[in-house]
Amino acid sequence: MGVPLLDLKAQYRELKTELDAAIGEVMENASFIGGPKVAALEAEIASYCGTAHAVACANGTDALFLIMAALGIGKGDEVITTPFTFWATVECIAHVGATPVFVDIEPGTYNIDVSQLEAAITPRTKAILPVHIFGQCVDMDPLLEIAERHGLIVIEDACQAIGATYKGKRAGSLARAAAFSFFPSKNLGCAGDGGIITTDDAELAARARKLASHGTSKKYYHDAFGTNSRLDTLQAAILSVKLPHLDRWNAERRAAAAVYGELLSGVAGLELPAMREYGEAVYHLFIVKAESAEAAERIMTAMKEEGIGTALYYPVALHEQDAFATLEGWVRPSLPVAESCDARTFALPCFPGITRAQQEEVVAAVKGALG
Repeated sequence: MGVPLLDLKAQYRELKTELDAAIGEVMENASFIGGPKVAALEAEIASYCGTAHAVACANGTDALFLIMAALGIGKGDEVITTPFTFWATVECIAHVGATPVFVDIEPGTYNIDVSQLEAAITPRTKAILPVHIFGQCVDMDPLLEIAERHGLIVIEDACQAIGATYKGKRAGSLARAAAFSFFPSKNLGCAGDGGIITTDDAELAARARKLASHGTSKKYYHDAFGTNSRLDTLQAAILSVKLPHLDRWNAERRAAAAVYGELLSGVAGLELPAMREYGEAVYHLFIVKAESAEAAERIMTAMKEEGIGTALYYPVALHEQDAFATLEGWVRPSLPVAESCDARTFALPCFPGITRAQQEEVVAAVKGALG
């Protein structure tokens, strides 16, 4: 019968009455930029994450960029991050003029290997940018201890991890500031692009807000060179309707992950994700690793032939991307764990509302391809 990688249509049908009413209200009022709905969402996200401030912006990429720009990270600085994430993370580092420095990842969690962080610090290091990949938080306590010892800023890339927890605290409240994405496929997604910054730092929040609005806090008066990064009111209205359902949706994702753990336990040739006990993951994606790129391709082909959604995450690690050839003095590091994932790690459908029968169909396709 086929299983989508993510079923956004079902999510819309579930909330259709509320969503249509919220969208209709915005259209009737013709208030499309800013206003009380955006401010309300900022307050709701700050309360949800447990921070004093939230600053809405156009997308998760801008959220990362605005944080770094507001903190004065720029030319001559180095930012330590992971090679195993979406390109936007490192792109933002480059766009503020800083240099990315990569540290290898942990097997299984695919998060940055905190035990290797300190060796990457140099006199030019300004910040550490951990990514809570696939919805599981990085082990933040030792990371923050290293950062404090060396006087470094820590910024969370929480774009895949809204609702995830670390020792009782939510992602987005674990560092100096955090960036979230509301891209439609995210655990909390809008109907286009959207993003938000969370922080307890009032000065950082004010600076980021100014930079997101052409460098002004008073119309037509500019004391900084900013950009245009606004969250549309329509998107804010949609997100405010969805937010109260997020914890339930994340719980359903965890339940689906547990079913995969049961059905795929002990299957040779397939590595399941490793979960740490320090918090709850939100399974933005349920990622498995095949023993080779060829095996991954064979499994994914079998899934697609059965109408089952899947995709590589990621076909190649960031430090292997051609764009780095344009950076002066760039020397590609050797990061064996990240490189071992190239074209081998892929997603199984794992979304709110997925049924056990659908998961059994997925598992049958995977096992059939593995022989």
